[in-house]
Amino acid sequence: MGLCNGPCITYAAGSDTTELITMLSNLILGTATMALCLLLQIALLAWVLIFYARRQSRLDNGSFMSTITVLNSVMLLLMVGNLAQVALWGLLFQLLGEFDNYRTAFYHSAVNFATLGYGDIVMSERNRLLGPIQSINGILMVGVSTAAFMTTLRDAMKHFSHSRGHDSLNYLDNNK
Repeated sequence: MGLCNGPCITYAAGSDTTELITMLSNLILGTATMALCLLLQIALLAWVLIFYARRQSRLDNGSFMSTITVLNSVMLLLMVGNLAQVALWGLLFQLLGEFDNYRTAFYHSAVNFATLGYGDIVMSERNRLLGPIQSINGILMVGVSTAAFMTTLRDAMKHFSHSRGHDSLNYLDNNK
């Protein structure tokens, strides 16, 4: 009689070592891909900051449309960065032989990155740990993009408000 009271998973002799090696391989590949995504995100954020700083004069003129145009551009650049990371993960899945074509690998990567978890396409048991690792990466990188966008939005609103003679956002900053 075994010690398991519920559904039990049994392993063939020697498979524990193979599974451990597979799991460690997934963790190493996933961590390395996350590090590449972080480098990509940092490079993109630097580019977005330069882009935004070079458009300060558009914000200072007080035009609502110019402010919206700058903010939309920042948002699109951040989105392109997140999609580049999705593409990187999709490439990894393709290189591992998980999918027959890159389109499916990219789609599955996007579902993981956005933490949607549709389940319509699943990876092999061998590499399935990469899905949750990518989801953690997606949560973190989308969070970084959101923080960057909210920072630029707040700054743009300060410029817009100041150019119209209002200091409402400055009031909020000084009276926390």
